[in-house]
Amino acid sequence: MPVGIGNTNYRHSDLAKLYGLPEQIKSDADEDEDEEDSEAPSCSPSSEHKKGESGSSLGSTDLMKLKALSDGPPKELKIRLIKVESGDRETFIASEVEEKRIPLKDISIKNTASEIIRSCKAARLKGKFKESYLLPAFSVKPIISKEEPIPREKLNPPTPSIYLESKRDAFSPVLLQFCTDAKNPVTVIRGLAGSLRLNLGLFSTKSLVEANADQMVEVRTQVQQPADENWDPSGTGQTWPCESSRSHTTIAKYAQYQASSFQESLQEDEDDEKKSPSSSETPNKDIGKIIKFGTNIDLSDPKRWKPQLQELQKLPAFMRVSSSGNMLTHVGHTILGMNSVQLYMKVPGSRTPGEGNYRSPGEQQLLFSEHQYWPWRLHGVDYLTGSWWPVLEDLYNANIPVYRFIQRPGDLVWINAGTVHWVQAVGWCNNIAWNVGPLNGYQYQLALERFEWNEVKKVKSIVPMIHVSWNVARTLKISDPDTYKMINESRKYCKKISYQSRVKDEPAYYCNECDVEVFNLLFVTSENNSRKSYVVHCEDCARHRNPSLTNVVVLEQYRIEELMSVYDSFTLVRLDFLVRNRSSFMN
Repeated sequence: MPVGIGNTNYRHSDLAKLYGLPEQIKSDADEDEDEEDSEAPSCSPSSEHKKGESGSSLGSTDLMKLKALSDGPPKELKIRLIKVESGDRETFIASEVEEKRIPLKDISIKNTASEIIRSCKAARLKGKFKESYLLPAFSVKPIISKEEPIPREKLNPPTPSIYLESKRDAFSPVLLQFCTDAKNPVTVIRGLAGSLRLNLGLFSTKSLVEANADQMVEVRTQVQQPADENWDPSGTGQTWPCESSRSHTTIAKYAQYQASSFQESLQEDEDDEKKSPSSSETPNKDIGKIIKFGTNIDLSDPKRWKPQLQELQKLPAFMRVSSSGNMLTHVGHTILGMNSVQLYMKVPGSRTPGEGNYRSPGEQQLLFSEHQYWPWRLHGVDYLTGSWWPVLEDLYNANIPVYRFIQRPGDLVWINAGTVHWVQAVGWCNNIAWNVGPLNGYQYQLALERFEWNEVKKVKSIVPMIHVSWNVARTLKISDPDTYKMINESRKYCKKISYQSRVKDEPAYYCNECDVEVFNLLFVTSENNSRKSYVVHCEDCARHRNPSLTNVVVLEQYRIEELMSVYDSFTLVRLDFLVRNRSSFMN
């Protein structure tokens, strides 16, 4: 048993060395037999100590030694008790455990958190330490051969479309497998709403106005034009940048605009019918017309949009906004438009420009290109932060295939990881969209690739992947070896970090200078010496601004022991174990 002195505990071997006693420790079975010999010395401050007494009592020199042990940072000497049998007696020998330091180059995900920390402490680095989050062996980027161009007739491949006849079809594991298969960049699920008896009327303009007429709507003012064209402001040539002015209104006011636009179109159609058939007016009479697109309407509030959000719970688990198998559920806080539902209110010609993030989305035309062709190095467009609309002829000339199809009421479009897409309405319609992150190796690898590319380009990543990786490791059991290895690899930069606790729904933090995700260690400065305004930096930017970190407060959000525990407890589990314990791990 350890002997307590003040607030400091000492182990057998420490006391044995201090008192000059043998390091052999007897078992409990022998204590009664040799009670007098093994009695511990009195160590209270009131104990009397006499000179010349044997080592079982403490002299002034011994007290000084004990005081020295209690000074300075706490240290731990690991001792292993080795049982030794001698005849009919058992004794234990205390053996000091030697902790070996593994060279940093030999560290892998097979090592424990303690081994990694010891290795990092022994490392001597020159300059910044930076490695890829990715494992080259898991790269999903295909090799694109430019020597064998795709025939023109194959640059418009047919879009995989699945027709559902029943609720059973919607919940079939075959549908999940097909949608998440890396070979299928996009899947149209026809008739999903009908097979699940979804009440799409909850998302009609009338219902939206009745529910929250004063909800804010972002409005994009655009020029109406054909889906396969994008003319510059002068109208003299086609271009890729797709600019629009932004303003704001309410659902009620946009509903009035949407309804009046529909009434105007009906009136124009009636007028056209009255004209003679020989009229020379072109059928594309609306080309060049100024239109307004209601976008990014937030439906995340569970109180204001309870019926709508509850209706979406009828979807299969892998399609839901929130589920245990959705990485975005494990962000820990709401990211508007990413792990929450957004609504789009449209008139014909409304455009959602190109984007290539996580994604799962009246009637509208959708155009897609597979992730391996992105980012294109064409036309000087900033594909990470800009707004762009590809000219189809440019894509075909660059040997890039494009999927084109019409999404009809009740259809769900599943856009696979990394697929670049852009959308144009061909009618008056309302659409809802959200993102999901299926927990598989393909999705995770692409997410990390995008995360790292953003970091290289100093663009803020909407999804804090380091934060997500730790939360996934903390809460889920992983059976896929590839996913397990990548999640562990992405967390290796946090082992040397240690606390200022996070609160519920606290968002992830990003560096104010370079927009990189800052996990756990926040380098905080006050803005203009104000105590009310604080700015978060990453370590690199903080040291660049002030090498000595003067006036920089370092906030730690997790104790190192907590991270070590999460790291060591995150293990690869067998699939049959997950199946047997399915109810324990699934929502």
